[in-house]
Amino acid sequence: TAPFREIMATRSVEEELQGTFVYTDIESGEEVTLDIGIRSRGRFRRKKEVCQFTPLRLNFRKTKGTLLAKSDKMKLVTHCRTRSTKYEQALLKEYLAYRILNTMTDWSFRVRLLQATYVESTTGKAIVTASAFLIEHDDQLARRVGMKIDESERTSVSAIDGPHTNLVSTFQYLIGNTDFSPVQGPPGEACCHNHVLLGDETTSISVPYDFDVSGIVSPPHAVPNPRFKLASVRQRLYRGRCANNEYLEDTLQAWRDRKPMIYDVINSQEGLSDSERKRTVRYVNDFYKIIDSERQVGYRLVKACLGK
Repeated sequence: TAPFREIMATRSVEEELQGTFVYTDIESGEEVTLDIGIRSRGRFRRKKEVCQFTPLRLNFRKTKGTLLAKSDKMKLVTHCRTRSTKYEQALLKEYLAYRILNTMTDWSFRVRLLQATYVESTTGKAIVTASAFLIEHDDQLARRVGMKIDESERTSVSAIDGPHTNLVSTFQYLIGNTDFSPVQGPPGEACCHNHVLLGDETTSISVPYDFDVSGIVSPPHAVPNPRFKLASVRQRLYRGRCANNEYLEDTLQAWRDRKPMIYDVINSQEGLSDSERKRTVRYVNDFYKIIDSERQVGYRLVKACLGK
């Protein structure tokens, strides 16, 4: 519950408004009410011409003893357009992208799927009920993996963990994503583009997020970056680094080993329509056909890698 009319009108990323977050505790069956600060967030999906319903950031308060204990500020990925089956399905597929990476590494953002009802606080009336998901905060991820946030503006391929970077590069290839950089952010901003940089005394890692314009998700608003000259966002382009090709054989074997788990994640996803489930499975099938062909790996990954 929040002043959603104001939030959707202003789409401010600075002004935090007051609201409440209510969920039903599974064990007790009782409703739990948490005070929250709430505001708009994001760049592309925050634009009114792209999404009717902006992505949100929730600032939780006094969560001790609740399901959200130790949570603070969390991103809420929303449905973009109200009462749109295509966007509802796109959200579930973006959620799946996070879950697929979770099967491969703990060095990834955890997510929690919700069925959210948004209530306008000035009228007390429900606006819409739709799927959404929470993403753990950068600080939560850092604490969980025993690292700290690195706020450097950029890093180098040699400075971040090679096997993990190669795993993430092949993951981005699997989901058909090109909108990222694990080593550099926009000018004047912390590293990296749709990646978070973490580190400790021995290593640094770059962890990806934001997969809405990937091929596996394919929302109606997604268009390929013109610099890559792709026919559609579903066309894959490998953007892994040549310096990490030495890890590629082991990385691809890891994908083969986890193949049953990945298909289980897709096939067990509630709410995904039969047609979208089949479409997603076909898209992942194409990835496995590529990595199971020595010729295709050589042409599409080894020779296509980035030198810098």
